[in-house]
Amino acid sequence: MEIRYYHLERASLEGALPIMLERCLERGWRAIVRARSTDRVEQLADHLWTYAERSFLPHGSAADGHAAQQPIWLTDQQENPNGASVLFLTDGAEAASAEGFALVCRIFDGRDPEAVAAARAAWKREMEGGRHLTYWKQTDRGWERAAEKNAPDAEA
Repeated sequence: MEIRYYHLERASLEGALPIMLERCLERGWRAIVRARSTDRVEQLADHLWTYAERSFLPHGSAADGHAAQQPIWLTDQQENPNGASVLFLTDGAEAASAEGFALVCRIFDGRDPEAVAAARAAWKREMEGGRHLTYWKQTDRGWERAAEKNAPDAEA
């Protein structure tokens, strides 16, 4: 499993998340988006319906039901009811366990000192735990991988 740290410096979560979710769906991946509260889950769900005039991201939350049928599930719970392989942690949400996910994406706001400090603490904890970590920063051309730790051995 890889844990990616996405440092938002140029775009907001609302600007970056839909693009990331579109890429997941293009690859045939299911995703969980975890936020810290039910209110925030519903704000993000509403945004995904309206973020672009010509785009559609099929998604749902507990308010919608039918979790197993949703390729993107938004939640504030420690759950994976749609069998997702990708977990997005937003707004400082945590994962009690990342078991069962192939990819975890921590998205944090670089303009929020508390979010940056929390991301640094998580990076240190996960690096010391031997997790495969990558750090991505926003550039004029999009996302650029700026660091990698504990990469799996290519010959293994």
